[in-house]
Amino acid sequence: MHEQSLIKRRVSRKIYVGDVAVGGDAPISVQSMTNTDTCDVAATVAQILRLEQAGADIVRVSVPDMQAAEAFGLIKKQVHVPLVADIHFDYRIALRVAELGVDCLRINPGNIGNEARVKAVVDAARDRGIPIRIGVNAGSLEKDLQKKYGEPTAEALVESALRHAEHLDRLNYQDYKVSVKASDVFMAVAAYRQLAQAIDQPLHLGITEAGGLRSGTVKSAVGLGMLLAEGIGDTIRVSLAADPVEEIKVGFDILKSLKLRSRGINFIACPSCSRQNFDVVKTMNELEVRLEDLLVPLDVAVIGCVVNGPGEAKEVHVGLTGGSPNLVYIDGKPVQKLNNEHLVDELEALIRKRADEKVAADAAVIVRG
Repeated sequence: MHEQSLIKRRVSRKIYVGDVAVGGDAPISVQSMTNTDTCDVAATVAQILRLEQAGADIVRVSVPDMQAAEAFGLIKKQVHVPLVADIHFDYRIALRVAELGVDCLRINPGNIGNEARVKAVVDAARDRGIPIRIGVNAGSLEKDLQKKYGEPTAEALVESALRHAEHLDRLNYQDYKVSVKASDVFMAVAAYRQLAQAIDQPLHLGITEAGGLRSGTVKSAVGLGMLLAEGIGDTIRVSLAADPVEEIKVGFDILKSLKLRSRGINFIACPSCSRQNFDVVKTMNELEVRLEDLLVPLDVAVIGCVVNGPGEAKEVHVGLTGGSPNLVYIDGKPVQKLNNEHLVDELEALIRKRADEKVAADAAVIVRG
């Protein structure tokens, strides 16, 4: 099957968001953020449960006021994934959600008041083992940095991040991660590269306000892909003006493409042409929808003709190549001929069977180990 990633990751400090390790040798985690009204507990819980089902490792929830903080406490009791509280300006909100069991605080220390207030939040976080995320955004830089640089720049983002980090460093608090997001790909990439050299804390990657589902996916894949390929990044959030579940799917697809994370099916499919012996596009559309529930890592090839089909099909767990008739390979060996009439049904059954076998084999290895 396909080889493991050759990317050498940046060495970073490991922290824990709930039971999810971030940084160090931990897998790169994928996260999203709710877009419901936090005070609507039922709607927010429902969305988080959908994100859990999609595979989210971490979910962020906006907590703009004390009413939302109380709602956050109720939400936390009804979900399983670690929750990050997104807080701005009011340090008392941070103290309250810390009491209510938050797994991570997203704050910018320089924005929540004087040193005593910052210390109160840090002390609460330290006492409860809660990490902090410093989140710098090109759209909300401090006024003095806007004046100094004239416009958002990578250098301005990094200076802002290091300024906030200095608050925590003075208090001897090191369990924090940092993001320096911009909607401009080159600005974000440059900022993260600089920051990766300046600190050893984990980095939370994101291209902020990337756009809608298609354009935002492309922009995020380009920007995050550049950084991840260089070994930079410990947790990612794909920011889309779309259903948050799509952010999780795209995040895993980005990691999967770089062989940094294996979860669910990795499809290899041809774009189709007049040589195809079955409708490749229709087959792929149906398979992707039907097999969304499969979480086991599996490589599946769907190739429409015999030019590239056999070569691709022999290199994956399950491979279909068009022909007269179509032929399915399992682990490199031809095993079954399929006609077009029931192609998707029969191929789905074979993929599920191979997935079950892989789960059983992996479990046996763990038991023997």
